[in-house]
Amino acid sequence: MSNIVKFDPFAEIQFLQKQLLSDDWFSPIKTMQMPTTDVYTKDDNELHVESHLPNFDQKDVDVHVDKGMLVIRAERHEQEKDKEKKYIVRESSSSFYRSIRLPEIADENNIQAKMKNGVLKVTVKLKELPKPKQITIEA
Repeated sequence: MSNIVKFDPFAEIQFLQKQLLSDDWFSPIKTMQMPTTDVYTKDDNELHVESHLPNFDQKDVDVHVDKGMLVIRAERHEQEKDKEKKYIVRESSSSFYRSIRLPEIADENNIQAKMKNGVLKVTVKLKELPKPKQITIEA
């Protein structure tokens, strides 16, 4: 008697997702962290973007606005030179990139960015929405 197995075309993708996102996958690599970015509004007049960038210094981070997109880019290079070893230079690098579409009411000339303890906080002021125009109904 043969067993019939239902074919799942997404099984391999789901397996890879579990492998990539599970805690077990990261356990042998303690230093590897996936940076998170939180985007939220406050009092309907500010947009906040918080990017958690552990192991990046302020000099490694670039924040700019390009065609209505807030772009956060971080790149770090390390070099180690050891005279006693046969190799000349040992290099490693890590990078981070996020682009976030700003709403039309974002004031691109009023953006502030601060970095403290590996957390980049970007505040974008939002312009006030125009009030709806009341139409008088004639009798």
